Amino acid sequence: MKTRLFTLIQLFFVVASLVAFGGSDSDARKNQVVIYTYDSFISEWGPAPQLEQLFEKETGMDLVFIDSGDGGQILSRVVLEKEAPQADIVIGIDNNQIKKARQANVFEPYKPVNAESVIGENLLLTEDYLLTPYDWSYFAMIYDTHSTVPAPSSLSELTKDIYRKKIILMDPRTSTPGMGFVAWTVAAFGEKYLDFWQELKPNILTMAPSWSTGYGLFTSGEAPLVISYTTSPAYHVEYNEGNRFQAIMFDQGHPLQIEGVALVKNAANPEGAKKFIDFLVSQEGQDILPLTQWMYPVNPKVELPASYEAAPLAKKALVVDNEVLSDAVKAIMELLSE
Repeated sequence: MKTRLFTLIQLFFVVASLVAFGGSDSDARKNQVVIYTYDSFISEWGPAPQLEQLFEKETGMDLVFIDSGDGGQILSRVVLEKEAPQADIVIGIDNNQIKKARQANVFEPYKPVNAESVIGENLLLTEDYLLTPYDWSYFAMIYDTHSTVPAPSSLSELTKDIYRKKIILMDPRTSTPGMGFVAWTVAAFGEKYLDFWQELKPNILTMAPSWSTGYGLFTSGEAPLVISYTTSPAYHVEYNEGNRFQAIMFDQGHPLQIEGVALVKNAANPEGAKKFIDFLVSQEGQDILPLTQWMYPVNPKVELPASYEAAPLAKKALVVDNEVLSDAVKAIMELLSE
């Protein structure tokens, strides 16, 4: 029933998009760049408003940002529209989704202008630029120092009774941070990751559908621990909220997330899309990200604000094979549904 409802909702968006854009052959559509992305990216405090203002001023094109859910949902929507693409660009597919993105066959490679000089070393997502990186960070547990429970010192400690119903996670089927936490557990526990999840199960307050929903519950005091990013505390410092919320660093390492932008195959406005990808990784575009996206820019020339001193770097970056992750998500969700 849920799958059928989801499909009906997706079909509604397809029809709505066709009505809104008047079909891909319209003159107006040729001057638009339609971008599917996630809610925090297009929020009033996210990077989209500033990116839109600068890009439209420089090119005269009309940027149209559409909230399409989190990473997994965005990819699903583009696949659903494969025969009649409505988007030109997708923003928010990350390194844990590379294999799915390639198998879906809905994107085409595009290497941005001056890519070698504007994208930092070791951040390349795919050799052929099927996905172009635009920001990155490490996943971490964010801890509310005003809580009555102590901060955990490892993933294993999250299974202790003192954290009963005190942890907010995100659904790995729809959310990239949710997938990132799965990657973390697989990297840390190997074949025994399900044993960890079995012990963790009583301590999970909720599996939120998106990062925005989950982090919002955390900051409203619903639980003292949430999966987010090592860069998240910088936001609170920048806006004079102090260091109440802190990233807890574990010796076993942290998963690295690199987010990418992709050109949709058979897009209505591929030239406009390519111009925007060039702009997003340019220094002008990248300068916007630290104080709106709260992630590290891929352009190494961007100067980080002082608030990023509250964003610790992991001593060890953890990466897991995409194929392993896909099987792990299925097994974990089955376990949690029991």
